[in-house]
Amino acid sequence: MNNTDKHRIFNIRYDILICLFLVITTLIAYWQVRNHNFLSFDDHLYVLHNQHVNNGLSLKSMSWAFSFTDIAYWHPLSWLSHMLDCQLYGLNPSMHHTTSLILHIINCLLLFLVFKGMTGAVWKSAFIAALFALHPINVESVAWVAERKNVLSTLFWMLTLLTYCYYSLQPGFYRYLLTLFCFLLGLLAKPMLVTLPFVLLLFDYWPLERLRYSSTTNTDRYKKASSLHLILEKFPFFLLAGASIYISSLSVQHHGIVVSTESVSMKLRVANALVSYVKYIEKMIWPKNLAVFYPFPDTVPLWQILGAALFLVCVSILVFRDRAKPYLAVGWLWYIGTLVPAIGLIQAGLWPSIADRFAYAPLIGLFVVIAWGVPDLVARWRYKKIVLATTATVLLLIFTAASRSQNRYWANNIALFKHSLDVTNDNDVAHQKLGEALAAQGKTDEAVRHYYKALRIKPDLIAAHLNLGVALREEGKINEAVEHFSMALRTKPDCSEAYYELGVTLEKQGNFSEAIRHYLEALQINPKYASAHNNLGNAMARQGNFESAVYHYQKALRINPKYAGAWYNLGKIAANQGKIEEAIFYFKKTLEVSPNMPAALYNLSWIAATTKDDKFRNGNEAVNLAEKLCKLQNYSQPLSLDALAAAYAEAGKYDDAVFTAKKALELALLYGHEELVSGIKQRLSLYKSGRPYRQMPQEKIYTETKNK
Repeated sequence: MNNTDKHRIFNIRYDILICLFLVITTLIAYWQVRNHNFLSFDDHLYVLHNQHVNNGLSLKSMSWAFSFTDIAYWHPLSWLSHMLDCQLYGLNPSMHHTTSLILHIINCLLLFLVFKGMTGAVWKSAFIAALFALHPINVESVAWVAERKNVLSTLFWMLTLLTYCYYSLQPGFYRYLLTLFCFLLGLLAKPMLVTLPFVLLLFDYWPLERLRYSSTTNTDRYKKASSLHLILEKFPFFLLAGASIYISSLSVQHHGIVVSTESVSMKLRVANALVSYVKYIEKMIWPKNLAVFYPFPDTVPLWQILGAALFLVCVSILVFRDRAKPYLAVGWLWYIGTLVPAIGLIQAGLWPSIADRFAYAPLIGLFVVIAWGVPDLVARWRYKKIVLATTATVLLLIFTAASRSQNRYWANNIALFKHSLDVTNDNDVAHQKLGEALAAQGKTDEAVRHYYKALRIKPDLIAAHLNLGVALREEGKINEAVEHFSMALRTKPDCSEAYYELGVTLEKQGNFSEAIRHYLEALQINPKYASAHNNLGNAMARQGNFESAVYHYQKALRINPKYAGAWYNLGKIAANQGKIEEAIFYFKKTLEVSPNMPAALYNLSWIAATTKDDKFRNGNEAVNLAEKLCKLQNYSQPLSLDALAAAYAEAGKYDDAVFTAKKALELALLYGHEELVSGIKQRLSLYKSGRPYRQMPQEKIYTETKNK
């Protein structure tokens, strides 16, 4: 074995050790994400409550992924990634988080291989990858399931760079096509990659040094070309980038989430953009007070605008003047250029002043400047290797600890939004989302306080008005609730959710005609509003219009086949019309979607135990269903115990039936359910005489069990 072979093997071993180091340290920093939940901030839209994604990979779901959805801008490959997770793991949040973590680790390894392959600088490339792997600002992209698009698109970003390096060594059609294909996949994951063709041009300058007249030490490695050739070479990349921009623009317009310059002036956007460039650098140097949402400012102080502009100009002059260090210009332009799509000049949806996730790939440019620039600064130091190694080790240890600390805030909604309120000011979104999280835990009073705080910051915050209205309605403060729903409509006249909530409120008051009118208004705005169809069906059923009710339940199910409430309501109508076979079908469909729905469990067990038709009775099945129901309710509901007693009797277990019926009777007397008391007494006498109960022909089955 000659010296060259030994050197190559030695380098391979180093590469393996570095990759192993990157994997282990990243796992240390992020391992806890496997215990995190889905969040109410987009995770429910992207995965948890998205029926298209929940259904996994199918022709129908894939067709939806490539269409213009009503949820976000066009990124079909990211949708397919979520669908694949659901296909493999269902709605297990641990595995969805694990997928994102694996993608981040792969990105780190590819980043190392890209720069090591292009420059041959092993330790500098390793340092860039380690900074990227462990910097706390990247926690948001990894720990937030909805940001799968960020880690997935960056995977193809890195693959594009890697294949471009491969192509540059020996240009050829198939190598070129492979690079273009990786770029296309990246655009399909997230349109943020539209700036990548410019990065390829930067790489032609350094580190590939492909310019024909450039001074280079890599003459024998990469094929030289003229400036014009290199630009024309990128033309297909620019075409794909332009197509992605066009399609993304159409998708956000279709979604109706484009923020007009009347709402946020271009002057304010430019001012915020200038300051944001400096803020990201500040957070890179001192990653403190990281939050999931930074409110967009109403104004930006003039001194901040001038200071940021002066800083950016001065840095740009310095990096462009030093031609002996081309990495300075390349790293700086990488940072400035790749942030352009997310800098806020064009806005859609709920746009923040800055966002940690926006810096995921752009900060790599500054990491390049640090990795190459710092060693050059200390080149004449006597103990530079010791100083650099020690500093890098300490820095990476700090970042690992900081990332672990930052990760814990992403464990659940309450931790995330409480932290956001601790580290930001006047954050109406954090107050609103924390209120939702508290309300989900039954802490209504605390939730209401945060809704009011959100409205003090932003009086026209529609979500806060809607949630506050719902909370007040549950407290019986109907007039106040109606006022907040009305305020939401004054802010946004086409707010289908406000019409829907007004319909719910009116239905609770027994005003079914007005409730129906408001549900119809909601459906006129949003014909695919499944809950509005379902509640409209309920209101019509209350008026005795069962045919129309069934029609709207079926409409709700065409929109969302997993709508348990609509399946149950169809079963309830069929049961009360004596259509037992239909009722059984619908109740079973309900339990397929929601296995623990008490009302469906009750009615199925009741039918199986008491129906007069022999072919539908099944004592053992009735016992299983009723026992499951009673366990869910801790044997504390008289109606459920009554069903269990009937099931025992049908199964021939009369002693158990008598014992259970007596317990049901005690609870019914305690709660004052007179009609139920009378029915249980009648059935108890049958069980004592060794006879099961049979549903009377004109007697409707009980359907008042609370639907949880």
